[in-house]
Amino acid sequence: MEEFVPQRTSAYISQYDLHIGEMTVRETLAFSARCQGVGPRYEMLAELSRREKEANIKPDPDIDIYMKAAALEGQEAGVVTDYILKILGLEVCADTMVGDEMIRGISGGQKKRVTTGEMLVGPARALFMDEISTGLDSSTTFQIVNSLRQSIHILNGTALISLLQPAPETYQLFDDVILLSDGQIVYQGPRENVLDFFKYMGFKCPKRKGVADFLQEVTSKKDQEQYWTRIDEPYSFISVKEFAEAFQSFHIGQKLGDDLAIPFDKSKSHPDALSKDKYGVPKKELLKACLSRELLLMKRNLFVYVFKMFQLIFIGFITVTIFLRIEMHRDTITDGGIFMGALFFILVTVMFNGFAELTLTILKLPVFYKQRDLLFYPSWAYSLPTWILKIPISILDATLWVLMSYYVIGFDPNVGRFFKQYLLLLCLSQMASALFRFMGGLGRNIIVANTCGSFAMLAVLVMGGFVLTRDAVKKWWIWGYWISPLMYGQNAIAVNEFLGKSWRQVPPNSTEPLGVLILKSRGIFPEARWYWIGVGALIGYCFLFNFLFTLALKYLDPFGKPQAVISKETLAEKIASKAREKVDLSSRGEGSSESQRSVSFRSLSAKVGSVNDANQSRKRGMVLPFEPLSMSFDEIRYAVDMPQEMKAQGISEDRLELLKGICGAFRPGVLTALMGISGAGKTTLMDVLAGRKSGGYVKGTIKISGYPKKQETFARISGYCEQTDIHSPHVTVYESLLFSAWLRLPPEVNPETKTMFIEEVMELVELTSLREALVGLPGVNGLSTEARKRLTIAVELVANPSIIFMDEPTSGLDARAAAVVMRTVRNTVDTGRTVVCTIHQPSIDIFDAFDELLLLKRGGEEIYMGPLGHHSCYLIKYFEEINGIPKIKDGYNPATWMLEITSAAQEEALGVNFADIYKNSELYRRNKALVKELSSPAPGSKDLYFQTRYSQSLLTQCMACLWKQYWSYWRNPPYNAVRFLFTTVIGLLFGTIFWDIGSKRTREQDVFNSMGSMYAAVLFIGFQNCASVQPVVAVERTVFYRERATGMYSALPYAFGQVVIELPYVLVQTAIYGVIVYAMIGFQWTAAKFFWYLFFMYFTFLYFTFYGMMAVAVTPNHNIAAIVSSAFFAIWNLFSGFIIPRTRIPIWWRWYYWACPVSWTIYGLIASQYGDINEKFDSGETVEHFVRNYFDFRNEFVEIVAMVVVGICVLFGSIFAVSIKAFNFQKR
Repeated sequence: MEEFVPQRTSAYISQYDLHIGEMTVRETLAFSARCQGVGPRYEMLAELSRREKEANIKPDPDIDIYMKAAALEGQEAGVVTDYILKILGLEVCADTMVGDEMIRGISGGQKKRVTTGEMLVGPARALFMDEISTGLDSSTTFQIVNSLRQSIHILNGTALISLLQPAPETYQLFDDVILLSDGQIVYQGPRENVLDFFKYMGFKCPKRKGVADFLQEVTSKKDQEQYWTRIDEPYSFISVKEFAEAFQSFHIGQKLGDDLAIPFDKSKSHPDALSKDKYGVPKKELLKACLSRELLLMKRNLFVYVFKMFQLIFIGFITVTIFLRIEMHRDTITDGGIFMGALFFILVTVMFNGFAELTLTILKLPVFYKQRDLLFYPSWAYSLPTWILKIPISILDATLWVLMSYYVIGFDPNVGRFFKQYLLLLCLSQMASALFRFMGGLGRNIIVANTCGSFAMLAVLVMGGFVLTRDAVKKWWIWGYWISPLMYGQNAIAVNEFLGKSWRQVPPNSTEPLGVLILKSRGIFPEARWYWIGVGALIGYCFLFNFLFTLALKYLDPFGKPQAVISKETLAEKIASKAREKVDLSSRGEGSSESQRSVSFRSLSAKVGSVNDANQSRKRGMVLPFEPLSMSFDEIRYAVDMPQEMKAQGISEDRLELLKGICGAFRPGVLTALMGISGAGKTTLMDVLAGRKSGGYVKGTIKISGYPKKQETFARISGYCEQTDIHSPHVTVYESLLFSAWLRLPPEVNPETKTMFIEEVMELVELTSLREALVGLPGVNGLSTEARKRLTIAVELVANPSIIFMDEPTSGLDARAAAVVMRTVRNTVDTGRTVVCTIHQPSIDIFDAFDELLLLKRGGEEIYMGPLGHHSCYLIKYFEEINGIPKIKDGYNPATWMLEITSAAQEEALGVNFADIYKNSELYRRNKALVKELSSPAPGSKDLYFQTRYSQSLLTQCMACLWKQYWSYWRNPPYNAVRFLFTTVIGLLFGTIFWDIGSKRTREQDVFNSMGSMYAAVLFIGFQNCASVQPVVAVERTVFYRERATGMYSALPYAFGQVVIELPYVLVQTAIYGVIVYAMIGFQWTAAKFFWYLFFMYFTFLYFTFYGMMAVAVTPNHNIAAIVSSAFFAIWNLFSGFIIPRTRIPIWWRWYYWACPVSWTIYGLIASQYGDINEKFDSGETVEHFVRNYFDFRNEFVEIVAMVVVGICVLFGSIFAVSIKAFNFQKR
C-alpha cells in the first residue's frame, strides 16, 4: 500500500448522498472532474498513439476525437462530464439544483446517481460502490449497472458493487458474485456456478424466484428449510460456518485459493497503472477550482449576505438614532461614558455580525470531509478561498457602517480619525469571521460549535475592558485581558476618539484634558501608539485563526461514524444461536440413526405446529373491531403553479398538471400496488387521496364507502406511512407505539385491551425483540432502516385504521428485510383492511403479493387499473394484446417487464399512447362501472361521524405529549447535560472573574462592574439557551407535522408538552448558576435579595428558551431561526440599559426600552440588590441615590417588574403555541 495512493487509484462510492444543495448537477460533476483531473489517461493516449503508428492502424475518427478530448489537459472536464451525465441518464436534470431539506432539488434516485457520477468522472479504474440502487426503480438500476459493466469491460476496470434486492435482470449483468453472511464469505466466484454450489450442498432455487433473493434467504435460519431438495435425507440447519468450509473444498473455492497463492508479477503492469501522486491536478489548479466553486456558492447564497447587510443597516439606523449628536454632550466624564458605550456597541455589532459564518461553515463540512478523504483537494485549498472571498464583503460592511454612523453620532470630526476607525473596524470584522470559522471547524457539529462559539464570545467580551475595567480584573485573570482580541479593538478605537480635538478642553479643578480623564477612569492606556498596536494585533489574530482553521480541517475527523445499534435481545439471540450451532455439531457426529429420525420427526411436527399457530394468530389477528371501508375516486386532477425556471423557457401556462384525470377504487381485503417510473406521480396521487397536500390545486371527487370524504373524519380512520420514517429519536419502540395508541384509539378502549393490541401489532410486524431499543436519528444511531420502516407501519396499525396508505414501504431494504415488511403488509390486508402501497422495483415474490395494480406513466396519466391475477396473468394478457409489444420471457419479473414496455421510448417506437389505449379498453369501462357502484352508499350504512375531532380529550392529549417530552428530554444528554455543564462553567468563570465585586461600594465604577456581571450572564446563558433549544424543537417539529396530520392531537397539547418540560430543567439550571455566582461575587446574604436574584434569573432563562422555540416556530428551519433570533439579540443588547442608561436614551426610543425584555431583568436585578443601600461613595453620594439618579431604578417598583418578567415568559410561550398551530412549513 505504501507504494501508491489507494484513494486515487480506486474510488469509493458511499451509500449516503452528501452534496452541496446549491450547486446544479452539472456543476457538481464538473467540480469533481476538475479536482480529480485526467490522471493516467494522458500517458495512456501517448502510449496508444505510439503503438498505433508501429502497427500502422488508422483509428476511427470519432473515437480518435473522443479519446483525445478526454485526455487533454484543460479541456478534459467538459467532455468527460457530459459523457457521464449521458451514461447515468442525468441530462434531464443537468441544470437543476441538487437540493437539500430546504431547497427543492432533484429526486432521490437522481441524487443517488449524482453520488455515483461524482466518482466516475475521475480517472480511477477500481470502483467500490455501496448500495447504489437504494431508492431507484429497477429499470434505472439496470441502466446504471449496464453502463458500468460496459465501461468496465471496455476499459478493463474493476468494480465491486454491494446491492440490496437486485432484480434478476440486473443480477444477470454481473460476472462474479461474493455472498457474505454473518461476516463470512460463503461463496466467491463466477455467477454461473453459484447455483451448482448450493445444489452440491443440497439446496435448489425454485422456478419463479430471483436467484439473488434465493441466495439471501438460503443462508438465513428462518428461510433455509423451504429450499432443501434431498427428500431422502432429513433436513438439519446448515450454519454459515459449514457453508464457508464446504466452499473451500468446492472446485471454484480451490481454484481461487490456488490463484491467490501465486504472487503478482509487477513487471507485467504499466508503471502508470497506479497513481503515485496524492492529488490528480497541480495544486494551483485545485486552488482555482475551489475559488470558482466558492464564488458560485456565494452567488447562490446571496440572500444570506444581503439579509446580513440589511440587518446591519437596520441596527445601524437604531444605533444612530439613539446616540444622535444633538443628544450627545462633551462636558463631563459621564458623557464620555455614553460615548464609550457607543464605541463598545459598534465593536460588538461588527463582531457578532460574523456569527453567521459559524452556521455556514458547519453546513458545508460534511461535504468537505467526504471530498477531503477522497483526496479531491488539500484542506488549505478549501480554507483559503473562504477567507479571501469574504474580504470584499467585510469591506462593504465596514464602509456602510462607518458612513452611516461616524458623523451622525458625532465622533471626532477630523477626517484622518474617520479613516482610522474605518480601518480598525475592517480588521475587526475579518478577525471575527476567522474566529467563528475556526470555531465551526473545531466544533464540527452545530450544537457543540454554538457552545464553543459562545464561550469564545464570552471570554472575548468580558475581558474586552468595557464590561470590567482593567484595574478591576483579578490578577489570576489578567492574562485573559491581554489575549482578548476585543481588548485591542476597544483600546484602539477609544484612543482614536478621546485623544481627538473635541476632547482637549480641561474640566474645572483638574490638570488633564477631559479625554485623558475618561480613558483613565475606564482603565485604558491614554497613549496614541495604542491605536497601531491594536490594528497590528487584530491583523495578527486574523492570520492566526485562519491558520488554525486550516489545521482543524486537516487533522480533525467528523464525529462518530453512523452505525445502527443492535439491541440486547438481538445480541442474546446471536450468542444463543452460536451456542446452539456448537451443540448441533457435536451431537451430529455421535448420534445413531434413531436419534436422527426423532430429530427430523420433531422438526417436522414443530414446523406443522408453527404453521398452525401462525394461522390461528392470523385469524385472531386483531382484538379490536373495525369497520371495513372502500374508497373510490373519479377524475382526480392535481396542479401546481408553474415553476419560474419553466416559465423562463417560454412555457406560457400558469399551472403545471401533475395528475391528469385518474379514477379507480380501493376495496377492503385487497392489496393495491401503485406503480410507475420515477416522476410518474405515485406519491403525489397518494398524498392527494390521503389529504396530505398542503399546496397546489385538487379537482375531482373522492368518496369513502359512498359518502364524500371529509378530512377531519378521514384522518381518524386512515393511516399513512410516509416514505421517510419520522419518529421522535429519544423514545423506545414500545413507547412510540404506546403513544400512538394512547392518542388514536377511541377512549372506550380500556388500558388492558390497549396493551394486548399493541403486543399483537408488535408480533405482527416482528418488532417484539426490539421493544426496548431507542429509535434514534435515521442514518446516525438507533434502529436499522428496515426496523424503522416496520415501526412506521406499526405506529399506523396501532391506530386500528380501516384504510392504510404506504409510501414505498420497501425502498432501502435488502430482499430479506423487504420480504419481512411485505409479510407485515400482507398480514395487515388479510385482517380485512384496505391497503395501498406505492412501490419501486419489486422482486417477483413481492409483486406476487399484490392483488391489484394502478399503473401511472410519466406525466401522471393512468395506463392500467385492475386485478393482477395468478402470477400476474391478467396484467400480462392485457399488455401482450397491444400490437407490437414483445412477449414476456420465461421467469422474467412482470413488474420490470411492465415498466420497460410502457416507457416513453417504447411509446415513441410503437407510435401509441398507452393512456389512450387504456381509455378505450373494456377494463376502463369496467372500472368506471365499479367506481359508479362504489360511489353511492350501500343501503343501511351511515356516514362516518365522530363527536369530537380528536379521539382523546384535551387533558389526555396534554398528558400524553408531556409524557413523551419527558422521556425525550431525559434521554437527550447532549442537549441537557451540555446546558448544565455550560451553566456551571460560566458560573465558575464569572465567580472567579468578578470575585467579591458585589461587596465593594466605594466608586460608581463598582456598581457598573457588578451590573456588568449580571448583564453578561443574562445575555450569554440566555443566548445559549435560545440557540441550543432550536435544533431540538426543529427535530420534534417534523414529528409533530406527521402526528398532527394523522389527527393524534392538536397544536395546543404539543406546545404545552414542549413548554412545560422546560420548566424543571431551567429551574435546575438557575439553581446551579445562582448559588455559585451569588456566593462568589459576594452580594448581600439576605433571604429576600437571594430570592429576588434567583427569581429574575429563572424567568429570564425561561423567556430566552421560549424565545428560541418561538423563533423556530415562525421560521422554516433552525438555521434561519438562528439568523432571525440573533438579529433581535443585538437590539436587546443595546436597549438593556447597560450600554446606555434609560435616562440618556432619546425620548423617541424610550418606548422600546420598556418593550425590551432584557431591560426589565436588569432593572429587577439592580433595583433589588442596590435600590435600598444607604452607604456612601467616595464622592459623598449614597448608592440608592446614584442608582435612582443615573439609571432611574426604584426599589419599590420591583414587584411590578417581577410581574412583567413572568408576563414575558407567558407571552413567548403562547406565541410559540399559536405559530405552531398557524404555520405549516412542510411543502408537499
